[in-house]
Order: sequence, then structure tokens, then C-alpha cells
Amino acid sequence: MTSACTTTGADQVMTGDDDNTLRGRDLAGLGGLLVGAVVAGLVIGLVVDDKAGSSPTFSLVGIAVGIVAGGLGFWLRVRSVLK
Repeated sequence: MTSACTTTGADQVMTGDDDNTLRGRDLAGLGGLLVGAVVAGLVIGLVVDDKAGSSPTFSLVGIAVGIVAGGLGFWLRVRSVLK
């Protein structure tokens, strides 16, 4: 196994291999991104519903926006890794 060294400024980073793969920590981060986006959309929707007095409307909109935002973030991160 060969190590590749890249120097960025004064820092030196050692990486074991240089292939474009997603490891376990990357996948856990992607799952967290999806969950966080949906939960944030839900919470914002619940707060707006509480203030506006419209029970499920903004909660559902918030969940939908969270799903779209999480999917977009997921796609952008995976696309950047696979380049």
C-alpha cells in the first residue's frame, strides 16, 4: 500500500489511497444530512403552523422542503466524491 502526500500551505496530509469511494463515516454523514434536513423542515413547519393556526399545512410543506433539500445536499456530496 503506497501513501500519497499532498501539501496544502504549511499542513501536510497523508492519505492511504486516492480512489473516489465513500467510507462508513461518509455514509453516516450523508444519513445525518438527510435526517437533519427533514427534521429541520418539520420543526420549522410546526413553528409556522403554531403561529399561523393552520394545523398540518406548513408541517407537510416543511417535510417536503426538507426532503428536497436533503436529497439535493446528498446528491451534491456524492457527486463531489465521485468526480
